[in-house]
Amino acid sequence: MAKIAILGYGTVGSGVFEVLSMNADSVAENAGEPVEIKYVLDLRDFPGDPAEKKIVHDVEVILNDPEVSVVVETMGGNEPAHTFVKRALEAGKSVCTSNKNLVEAYGSELLKIAKEKKVRFLFEAAVGGGIPIIRPIKDALTADKVDFITGILNGTCNYILTKMSVEGMEFEDALKQAQDNGFAERDPAADIEGHDSCRKIAILASLVTGKNVDFEDITTIGISNISASDFAYAGKLGMKVKLLSSASYRDGKLKAITAPFLVSGDNRLFNVDDVINGVWIHGNAVGDLVFQGAGAGKLPTASAVSSDVVDAVKNKDTVYKLLWSDDKISPEDAGEYMFRYFVRVNEADKDKAEEVFGNVKYIEADGISGEAAFITGVMTENEYNEKSGGVDIINMIRITPDTNID
Repeated sequence: MAKIAILGYGTVGSGVFEVLSMNADSVAENAGEPVEIKYVLDLRDFPGDPAEKKIVHDVEVILNDPEVSVVVETMGGNEPAHTFVKRALEAGKSVCTSNKNLVEAYGSELLKIAKEKKVRFLFEAAVGGGIPIIRPIKDALTADKVDFITGILNGTCNYILTKMSVEGMEFEDALKQAQDNGFAERDPAADIEGHDSCRKIAILASLVTGKNVDFEDITTIGISNISASDFAYAGKLGMKVKLLSSASYRDGKLKAITAPFLVSGDNRLFNVDDVINGVWIHGNAVGDLVFQGAGAGKLPTASAVSSDVVDAVKNKDTVYKLLWSDDKISPEDAGEYMFRYFVRVNEADKDKAEEVFGNVKYIEADGISGEAAFITGVMTENEYNEKSGGVDIINMIRITPDTNID
């Protein structure tokens, strides 16, 4: 019988406890032996909870118990999670985590320790929540060169943008509804400013390149400047606004960005709405693959973590191979990325905008006055910034090229 410990009994940790308990028979069958939760680490007590008798308050109890072969980390944040996970791996215990901050910041280090100790460091839930994405890249696409990934990686932002699109809500109203429904934190900055999505694309880019990609090196723009007017224009174009995190890796060069994009109906993520997440991968042999489903939530995320537990127990005698070295790779200068741009300017600056941007395509939307909106030709970010410098811009949204970051 495999014995495991869970660090953190919050939403995801309690979800893992629930999934492993209610699916104990299938977990045992797939793992090759029964899986027992021996400890749950938390600062709190949980009287009357199914985990009540398994609660411990000292991590040393877990780290020093040779019977514990797998540790599940669902605490979140970098510390003390990093210290606890590192010590668990050094003690010869496999670790499964849903902690994207931890994986993005210390993934290569923790994988290296796991390899040295011949245990596993698994993090399927850290990127797509309940969507399988790490395992397909690691196991199913080993004969392919994955050269492009783009995704809707944050359910909070997708919910807000969907409400704005379908119901014509303004950003602040949609955010409040997301908070009221439990889809957004009281402090939503990590979500709406794009940092959560950026960390996830950094992890995926690290796996594709086999090198360390620092999320702080990736151009990141959130959704707080998107308005109902933007969606009014988008509707006239048959488009939607989506927060996309994208990375391309060709000829040894990495390009990556997280930002709101206008996407057309031909885009494979166009119909990924509400709190659903989606990931679109292109391999040079397999072509296009799309994964979508619940990117967050108690049981979907717990399901992915629990699958990693099964993997760790089933393959405890097998060396885990995942290419992610200590070498760092930085994205190319984002100023050289090429897009078309949807631009809104004050009516008084229309002539000036036309002068600097040249031949543009104008768009009109019902009920909006005092401004002009248009789509530019293809140009680099540097060219756009130079041209827009002397123009009174209300807002700008990039238009996805659908198949690449050019």
